[in-house]
Formats: sequence, structure tokens, C-alpha cells
Amino acid sequence: MNKLVIGVSPRITISEGSSRHNVQDTYIKVLNDYGFIPIILPMDNENITKVLDFCDGFLVIGGMDITPSYFNQENKGSDGCDERMDKIDKLIIEYAYKTEKPMMGICRGHQAINVFLGGDLIQDIGQSHRNTRHTVETKENRLLNFPKTMEVNSYHHQVLDKLAPGLIEIARSKEGYNEALIHESLPIMAFQWHPEKTPDDEISKIIFKAFKDLFK
Repeated sequence: MNKLVIGVSPRITISEGSSRHNVQDTYIKVLNDYGFIPIILPMDNENITKVLDFCDGFLVIGGMDITPSYFNQENKGSDGCDERMDKIDKLIIEYAYKTEKPMMGICRGHQAINVFLGGDLIQDIGQSHRNTRHTVETKENRLLNFPKTMEVNSYHHQVLDKLAPGLIEIARSKEGYNEALIHESLPIMAFQWHPEKTPDDEISKIIFKAFKDLFK
């Protein structure tokens, strides 16, 4: 198999009065380790469709919260919203859905896939899932062969509520929060935790191998 190009959603940092596109090294490294060619997708580019056409698949990464108006809610606890990030995530997700190209979402990316395909979020569950680890229960599915229970990292304060049409829950926390999903037929998978932070963990290996298998 020739090396596949993965378009990675950009995130924004503000420094000395100017904004910068950025992606944490951990995402780039794990994609490189699995034989992909990662590229950071540009914001505010009139030729973005040509760039998306060039990509074989997509990774929508973690970041700050999605602007609640995208899922028909007022802001009731969402932090650091930036519509530039919302717009690029929406564009990537809708493009991948339409073209049926493989896509993975991580943390905010997990939430964004649900929101931009028609689902919504609970905006704030407090601190119980921030900077910790917890156990999730999994469900048999067509893409990932997870153990029945497993421990995952956790860095979020928002969770999925209503699932978008076609999305299937494959893992949930003891509180009943969705922790992972796939699409019923398209090559889409998403995770509330961060597998790229623990690339040598067996669960992370299952995830990235399954992502690579989406291209077969």
C-alpha cells in the first residue's frame, strides 16, 4: 500500500497578538509511526476543497469547545469557542461524510463529528472526567475488537447527548456517557479519550490499526 495522506484539523493559538495554526506533536508522530503522511489543513483558504481532495483520509483532533449555536443551544458552560475552528472541522467532517473517505475523531473531534452530522452535546459535566483515567464498557462492533472493559485517559468536560443519525455507540462510561462511536456503514470512528497520548498502549494500537484498516 502506498503511503496515505491524512489531513489533520488545525487548532489556533494566540501569541503576541497574532494567531497561529498548530497541531500537537503527538498526533503527527503516531500518524507517521503507522505509515501515514500527515498534513495540517489550512483555515480560511479559498482552495480548501482542492486540499481535501488531495487527502486520503482525515483526523479531527482535540481542542477547545464547539460554539453551542451549531447544535442549537445557548452557551451554558462551553469554554474557548472559536468559530474558525468550528468552520474547518465542519468542512472536513461534511466533506469526509459526502466522499466516504475514512475519518477519525479524538476528544473535541469525537464531539465535532457528532455535532456536524446532526447530534448535540451536554455542555458541562463538571470536573469528573478532566485529567484522570476511568473505566469504560464496550460493545461489539464491526470495526474495533475491544475488550469488554478497559481503562482510558480523560481530558474533557463535555459529552455527547443525542447521537447523530447513523452513528453507533461502542463504548460508554459508568455514568452512561458516550466514549466512542462508529458510523453504521461509513469509515468513521471517534473516541472521547486521547489514544495518541499513549501510543504503546494495547487499546491505542487497536485503534490506530483499525483506522489504517479503513483504507483497505
